[in-house]
Amino acid sequence: MGHYRGGIEEWENAGLPVEIAARDTAVPLPAVDVAVPPSPAVPSRVPRIVRLEHGARWGGALLEAIDGLPTSRLFLVWLAMVASCGLVYWIAPVFGRNGLVTNGDLVPADVDGLLMGLYFSFVTATSVGYGDVAPVGFARLFAITEAVAGLLLFGAVISKFVSRRQDELVREIHRTTFEDRLDRVQTNLHLVLSELQSITGVCDEATVPVARIAARLESATLVFAGELRATHDLLYRPHTAPPEPVLSAILATLAGATHALRELLVCLPPDLRRSQTLDETLRMIARLADEVCGECVPHAYTPTLRAWMDRVQEAARGLA
Repeated sequence: MGHYRGGIEEWENAGLPVEIAARDTAVPLPAVDVAVPPSPAVPSRVPRIVRLEHGARWGGALLEAIDGLPTSRLFLVWLAMVASCGLVYWIAPVFGRNGLVTNGDLVPADVDGLLMGLYFSFVTATSVGYGDVAPVGFARLFAITEAVAGLLLFGAVISKFVSRRQDELVREIHRTTFEDRLDRVQTNLHLVLSELQSITGVCDEATVPVARIAARLESATLVFAGELRATHDLLYRPHTAPPEPVLSAILATLAGATHALRELLVCLPPDLRRSQTLDETLRMIARLADEVCGECVPHAYTPTLRAWMDRVQEAARGLA
């Protein structure tokens, strides 16, 4: 067979036969029956899962109930459990060779046996285990249960003592931090008031560069905005109510600083150009100060404090 460089066209020109296959005719494949073995029955585990969920829910409710008890009551529960277990060890000999054994002899159900049962119960609950008294019969299983329950309850008592001390430390830290925050707000507001009054005094001096005045004003307003936001949070979201004299001093200084800022903006040199930061800060101060008024604040305060709030709002008009 020769080689045809022209491909199929040269093949057809040579008069050689060409087979044309039907493109749209699908050749059906023979059907094959495949026997699919039935899948083995999988045992349902839903009841077990439900039981586990109920057990976890019951255990969580028990832990919440223990955690909700005060320390004194939880300790009384522990003492009641120890005493009850001691009574069980005391009456156990009534049911045959069960109960406690000391020196190879079964402890009888008498007064001495009651004291021995209480002694063994306390030793077991505290996991001391001297070994002079040993349980026999079903008392062994009961002693194991008491040891586990006693350790859990006693551990809960200890943890409550520790958490109580931690809560006291956290409250002390929070109180100290809150007082430091109040002192910082008062100090910074006094500094802002002094700086604004100082800038007002040099505005009329021709020897002071305008750029220097603008820089000092921008720095003072940034600090003022931060302390105004802190005061706003004290009034709107008070985690701890500050003392009235401290809050009154803060509001009085805030009203004075707002009034000083308003006077300073009036006497600024005409050629002073406000930066974008200064304009945004002034708008923030105006918005926050407008929300500091006796009728705006959602919490109830004394008439003196409400009067200072109204002065702050009145002094803030026209700042932006």
